[in-house]
Amino acid sequence: MPDVPHRPTDLRTQLAARELVVVTGKGGVGKSAVAAALARLLSSLPRTHRVLVLEVDPRENLHQLLGVQPSGGDLVDAGGGLMLQNLKPTDVLDRIVIERLKLEAVARRVLDSPVYQQFAQGAPGLKEVAVLGHALRMIRGVDPVARADPFDVVVLDAPATGHGVSLLTAPGLLADVIEQGPVGEMGAELAGWVADPARVGVAVVTTPEEMPVHEALELEERLGRELGRGAELLVVNSVYPPLEDADPGEGASEGERRLLDLWARRRHLQEREMERLEGAWGAKPKVHLPRLPEGRGPELVRRLATCLSRELTGVAA
Repeated sequence: MPDVPHRPTDLRTQLAARELVVVTGKGGVGKSAVAAALARLLSSLPRTHRVLVLEVDPRENLHQLLGVQPSGGDLVDAGGGLMLQNLKPTDVLDRIVIERLKLEAVARRVLDSPVYQQFAQGAPGLKEVAVLGHALRMIRGVDPVARADPFDVVVLDAPATGHGVSLLTAPGLLADVIEQGPVGEMGAELAGWVADPARVGVAVVTTPEEMPVHEALELEERLGRELGRGAELLVVNSVYPPLEDADPGEGASEGERRLLDLWARRRHLQEREMERLEGAWGAKPKVHLPRLPEGRGPELVRRLATCLSRELTGVAA
């Protein structure tokens, strides 16, 4: 009798045991909403009293989802043990220079020099390493500016698919180029960190549509090829629930009939892509989140967190 793949009964516990959970996926699949919902869920668990959701998009939108003020680089309390921070990678690099040089006048001369500014803006992989380095510092509680207690988990709302892989591979590439000094040391340490699935988890978000599914599967293949590991979780977002009864009845208007027909056709297309995911993703953990009518805000995050919790504990949402 063939072995049956075993799915853990509670994936929440496994994710809560990670120090960093990187959430990535194709643009437009609801990646930020899922990141916010996952962070909200993890902050509600006994093991993870302090959770930081980290955003690197300069346009800032997570504050709208969590119903708080914009971060502007500061830590913002989102309630229930959850904090939000929008991060500028160049600010992290500037802090490292100031910490290393210690003398403010000397540090200021370095920061203002054209050579440093070109290096900070253009060195391949440097900004990605700065983001990951900041996340690790927040886990350790050693960031001198934030002056925050250590966080149990950092949930990173990472860039879209291709850039998300680049974020994870950047430390190793940088360590190969710069072998010595604080930057080289940080790159080498972070390369080992992100390659350890017991410490850093990856959640891929997709919708059951052709291009997002293609990118999700391609991302998983790249993670294995370039980093020697895969994602811990696939989140299939915005799934149309099946219609129990597609017949609207004799009294239905033409508009109602057309709406139900559209819904049924969308569901049919999504089922085809979900079948493709089943075959390609295999027995690795995946969850489905329903398409919800809420606008972009705290109620959407709350409902997604509830659905995510039920799915991660093996109960259909």
